[in-house]
Amino acid sequence: MIRQQNTQQQGLWERYRTTRTQTERICQPLATEDFVVQPVEFVSPPKWHLGHTTWFFETFILRPHHKNYRPFNENFDFVFNSYYESLGARVIRTDRGNLSRPTVNQIYDYRHYVDQQMQAFLQSSMLSRELFNLIELGLNHEQQHQELLWTDIKYILGHNPLFPAYSTQNPIEQPSHSGTDKKIVNLPAGLYDIGYTGEGFCFDNELGRHTVFLEDFGIANELVSNGEYLDFILDDGYVNFKHWHAQGWDWVREHRIGAPLYWHRIDGEWFHYTLSGLKKLDLTCPVAHVSYYEAAAYALWKSARLASEAEWEVAAEHLNWGQRWEWTASAYQAYPRFKKSAGAIGEYNGKFMVNQQVLRGSSVATPTGHSRTSYRNFFHAPLRWQFTGIRLAF
Repeated sequence: MIRQQNTQQQGLWERYRTTRTQTERICQPLATEDFVVQPVEFVSPPKWHLGHTTWFFETFILRPHHKNYRPFNENFDFVFNSYYESLGARVIRTDRGNLSRPTVNQIYDYRHYVDQQMQAFLQSSMLSRELFNLIELGLNHEQQHQELLWTDIKYILGHNPLFPAYSTQNPIEQPSHSGTDKKIVNLPAGLYDIGYTGEGFCFDNELGRHTVFLEDFGIANELVSNGEYLDFILDDGYVNFKHWHAQGWDWVREHRIGAPLYWHRIDGEWFHYTLSGLKKLDLTCPVAHVSYYEAAAYALWKSARLASEAEWEVAAEHLNWGQRWEWTASAYQAYPRFKKSAGAIGEYNGKFMVNQQVLRGSSVATPTGHSRTSYRNFFHAPLRWQFTGIRLAF
């Protein structure tokens, strides 16, 4: 039994090291100046991500469980706490870009210090199942921030007037059209079970597997492409209120929206910003960086709708998914029997279950092994800096 537990902990350390290395690899092409920029509230500076994911392991693992652990810097509790009210005061989200100090080098020193302490802890302690699961949560939390790093870096560079490339070798935004025939998958009315099932990791908002009744429905096996979405634009989709929810129409007019995020019309041609710079729009790739408002408006224009999250999960095995987070028509709410965990960990998901829409699937920015058909992502309706896309239902 002890040998088996030691093997599990060694495997956990290897996963820890791989995950932490990948976060730093994402940041490697950045210039020092790129690490501090915060163009808008919902984008965090890359160096804050580096610090916050480190703070998670220091706060939840090392401080309470590693004997004689000495914090790297007591001020980092205030700097890198994100939204955990039960853990005390913190820098408000809008001020993360004001943190010229600590420096980038100091934050990397912080990461390496905590990694060394985590290695020593994992090699010297016998982990309870609860503590093992908490470290597992920390690794999945860091993977979430890896995806946020990709999208925040793209927003930072994509709003620089010079449209600088993150790298000439685009690591994630390769041509992503599938080449398969588009068709409608039809599923019969009936009772279906949704929610996580299995022995591996999942977030608490996926738990509470339960039965739902669905009417007959059809769902497209492929996502809406750039070319198909361009037809919506050319048919005055952004100037005809009939396609839009009232809030969506207000959003379009207030912010003068006329195309997906990162699209630019230059000398009569459409381009879009990518991590490798400004490129001519590939009409065959799935449309990305659209809000819920835009997804719903496009669906109505096509005499279709967005699937519910239950429909999406039931149909997932028939769909080509994984390129874009897919907006659903479902509000983000608790599943039956959902229970918030005690303490700060209970703040991870439950308190956000209001005024947000569920997205399903994953995206090109999602780390390998971090996607499941039961995964429930969620964002506010106007947001589109993630790799969000559209799948039609009927």
